[in-house]
Amino acid sequence: MKPKNNETLLNFIDGDFAANQSGKTFDVFNPATGELLYVVEEADKHIREIAIDSAKRAFKLWSQRPAVERSRILLCAVSELRKRNNELARIECLDTGKPLQETTEVDVATGADVLEFFACLAPTQTGQQQSVGDDFYYTRKEPLGICAGIGAWNYPLQIACWKSAPALAAGNTMIFKPSEKTPRGATELAKVFIDAGVPPGVFNVVHGEAEVGAWLTGHKDIAKVSFTGEVGTGRKVMEGSASTLKDVTMELGGKSPLLVFDDADIEEAISGAMLGNFYSQGEVCTNCTRVYVHDAIYDTFLVRLKERTEQNIITGDPLDLSTNFGAMISKEHHDLVMGYIQKGKFEGAKLLTGGDSFSPDSAPKGYFIQPTVFIDCTDNMTICREEIFGPVMSVLRFYDEDEVIRRANDSAMGLAAGVMSKDIRRAHRVAQQLQAGICWINSYGTSPAEMPVGGFKMSGVGRENGIETLDQYTQTKSVYVGMIKLESPF
Repeated sequence: MKPKNNETLLNFIDGDFAANQSGKTFDVFNPATGELLYVVEEADKHIREIAIDSAKRAFKLWSQRPAVERSRILLCAVSELRKRNNELARIECLDTGKPLQETTEVDVATGADVLEFFACLAPTQTGQQQSVGDDFYYTRKEPLGICAGIGAWNYPLQIACWKSAPALAAGNTMIFKPSEKTPRGATELAKVFIDAGVPPGVFNVVHGEAEVGAWLTGHKDIAKVSFTGEVGTGRKVMEGSASTLKDVTMELGGKSPLLVFDDADIEEAISGAMLGNFYSQGEVCTNCTRVYVHDAIYDTFLVRLKERTEQNIITGDPLDLSTNFGAMISKEHHDLVMGYIQKGKFEGAKLLTGGDSFSPDSAPKGYFIQPTVFIDCTDNMTICREEIFGPVMSVLRFYDEDEVIRRANDSAMGLAAGVMSKDIRRAHRVAQQLQAGICWINSYGTSPAEMPVGGFKMSGVGRENGIETLDQYTQTKSVYVGMIKLESPF
């Protein structure tokens, strides 16, 4: 199944590609080369109408399928995703600028893991029954209806799986809008679903920018919106959803701290810091961009961090499997990140390494920025307060436990945090006090399907993954059963 025009990606509605009537398109570029990859048709009024109609029809069928049957179909999709791993990983590499080394091992595989997790959970959803005097009631878990998913550009296919898996497992249908910068992954997932036997219309893909997202959040026939993106856009999604009292799940930005205590394994702590700043070239919402290092090991930590950053990171053509550090998603984002680096210098932070844009020989026209580490940072610097979403690490010195917990929590965001310490009591004690939805101990960044993901404070609402997420795609119906003759004063 291919688009009618190999150079133009169409919306995917009711099991096949659908052309718009407006003729309006937008371009998608390869971040590593700056070259045009393909053209995408925007979802106009015609596409939006048929997407809603298709999802409505499909909901009547899909919601009535026994959960075990939905499970079997979704497990077929899991098998298909794994079979096509290398092909889909290459698509993600070209769209995002991330290294093929990463997309081959992580992006498709973790998306398949989440789909498998929820497919297996689908038949386990149960209600409860309780006697009330001589009568009794029971509850049913019922799907919400049409759900909307709005994805980000850093993990296109994985995010589409994270949102569609619980929605479809619970019996809902979904209209998914991928980022306009990386739209192919979601379309490929839609094709996988059809090949696996998911009925047409259960997962539709619409393309476009903010206007299409606003249509989804405000539409009266959509019961829930799940959004991944930055905080400012998240506010708009919540405002739009409030007009019809939609349920929302939002996984937003972060400014996460990593606390490295004096008894930590320094090499392991550096591994955590580098994973939490330079993996996916820093374009990860949970990244630990504030690295607090105890004074007793601060100098040693910096020496090894500089050595490993300069020696072990290989930048270049993301399709080269030896490359482990790719390009920024776009020229605009490249310039935004460079603006933060300049601001860090202006406000008095000192560069330990990096700090410039550059052009590797194997990808001379890409949007690359050196892995960057700032030291001599203070908590009130812009680079320590605002999410940069690029390969920019700020290292800060601390002296005692209470002090670093207070400083780590001094943020409007609370998505993630990390603790590096061999003292297991301290590690758990500190983790319990950190205001973050995810806290890693002697690890960083791993998000298995079984673990709920989401933030405190401005970092989001609700959770993705984990058992509790399946309930967020259902509504509870109470059924009261009168077992004795109904009495009335009337």
